[in-house]
Amino acid sequence: MKVLLINGSPRMKGNTNRALEEVARTLNEEGVETEIAWITNKPIRGCIACGICSRTGDNRCVFDEDCCNELIQKAAEADGIIVGTPVYYAGASGEIRSLMDRMFYAGGSLLRFKPAAGIAVARRAGTIEAVDQINKYFQINCMPVVSSTYWGLSYGREPGETARDGEGMHTMRTLGRNMSWLLKSLEAARAAGINPPEVEPKAWTHVVREDLAEG
Repeated sequence: MKVLLINGSPRMKGNTNRALEEVARTLNEEGVETEIAWITNKPIRGCIACGICSRTGDNRCVFDEDCCNELIQKAAEADGIIVGTPVYYAGASGEIRSLMDRMFYAGGSLLRFKPAAGIAVARRAGTIEAVDQINKYFQINCMPVVSSTYWGLSYGREPGETARDGEGMHTMRTLGRNMSWLLKSLEAARAAGINPPEVEPKAWTHVVREDLAEG
């Protein structure tokens, strides 16, 4: 079993990475392989809703100049996913949101039913909003969201400072253990012949409809 942890901070070794390291260390202790993938500090293009990924059906974004397609492949090969972000203006970083828009548009079908969780690190506020932003991607893609004893957040400003947040580190370790438990439970279920449900074709109902507008 393997969990992919995505560091959505422009700082490779900042507090977001340190929080992810705490989760990864706990997963390793539980016998789960991990990889922390950094999105780099280079620009990440946003989704333009061109729909080419849907038409080609190859689970790749047409824009191939950044880490998006590489991370789609890594996530597809992993059994679980954890995404971390710093907090900017009470929300997730722009880079991680641009990345996840494209990852889930192009490769969402490859990620269904994989356990996942979002974590956020901030100096002071906005962490719960950022975690919620990340978890929404998982929630609309049939992915079990792994919980902990608190929201997946930790505090720190200077590099490494989050390691001194005792409750935050406890939250990360519990998240790691809960992720391990769920992965092993799913593995046992598959061995017993219990597989994920078939995804029913979606019934699209738009908020504005011509038949209603005419009335």
